[in-house]
Amino acid sequence: MSGLPDESRLLAAMDATWAPVEMRRLGPWTLRRGLDGGKRVSAATTDTAVTGPEIDAAEAAMREMSQVPIFMLRSGNGELDAALAARGYRVVDPVLIYVAETAGIAAIRPEPLMAIPCEEPLALMQELWAENGISAARIAVMRRTKGPKTHLFSRFRDKPAGAAFVAIDGDIAMLHALVVIPEMRRAGLAHKLMGRAAIWAEENNASHLSVVTTGENLPAQKLFASLPMQVVGKYHYRMK
Repeated sequence: MSGLPDESRLLAAMDATWAPVEMRRLGPWTLRRGLDGGKRVSAATTDTAVTGPEIDAAEAAMREMSQVPIFMLRSGNGELDAALAARGYRVVDPVLIYVAETAGIAAIRPEPLMAIPCEEPLALMQELWAENGISAARIAVMRRTKGPKTHLFSRFRDKPAGAAFVAIDGDIAMLHALVVIPEMRRAGLAHKLMGRAAIWAEENNASHLSVVTTGENLPAQKLFASLPMQVVGKYHYRMK
């Protein structure tokens, strides 16, 4: 895995490419306001040891933002993980962070209609995302993300078939919100969308492509391993 960005760098790229409405510091914490855009844009994080009163303060601040308290636990957060477990917080969505050099994945060359870059999310794409659990609030995350970005739309057999969002932070492109409709999942469309994402990333001077998936999503893990992408980090959430 020499030369690949590490977990810390990829988590920073995630904040840039899947952006909260607001990020602010509170003592040892980074707090995020997500406006219903999902756990990733709403979770509190820290890189240092924290006390019980500091956990109390983070909980209160998230409630003041009209958010259910949620914490993201990364490498080095073992003591915090145990403290939250003792408070009744349960583990939610263990996540794997994948990355690869774009050059290898960009060798995949989809047919033009199998992966069409769009400056704005088309209505058909928004319908696809909604049908696959990606709400309007998460599309709002895409809209407010700054920097180079694109929306990939896939048509297959004259039907809308898939969509994804890609954005760049420095030399890292991150792919989010990858969906393929169930009846098209054996046609290789996700593979083609990943290839087009890597081509677009190279065109915009990103040397690496990253994506995250839950530990339960075995088809996604199989896809990313086949590209091949490598797991360079992991995290999970705790919520009551």
